[in-house]
Amino acid sequence: MRREDIDPRFFGDRLAYNRAVLVEQPRRWLVVAGHEARDDEGGIAAVGDVRGQLRLTFRRMGETLEKAGFALRDLVQIRIFTVDIDAVTAHYDAVLDELAAADCRPASLLAEVRALSDPRMLVEIEGLAAQ
Repeated sequence: MRREDIDPRFFGDRLAYNRAVLVEQPRRWLVVAGHEARDDEGGIAAVGDVRGQLRLTFRRMGETLEKAGFALRDLVQIRIFTVDIDAVTAHYDAVLDELAAADCRPASLLAEVRALSDPRMLVEIEGLAAQ
């Protein structure tokens, strides 16, 4: 597979996202449904803590990717949905840290929605991975 980052955008010295990611001749695709900050018993964790929910959501997404033989760095697109865009923007460094640690450079979307499936959820993240 060949991957080309199109029009990358940087925040500080870290790559935050690409406006587009060209993937030529992938062997495999993985469509990743929305993930949220769930604890080991399935309940919503880090209630009221955007930073905690962002970090745990990326960890849960990484676990799902790993089960399918992928890694966070294979994500070519993510969509972050939140009920509080100001809070996510204020803590966006948590997103940048997770992406940088995984050498992940996806095309991305950050959008505020009126509600998520559980009122304790502050964020939900879905993605598309390619290898």
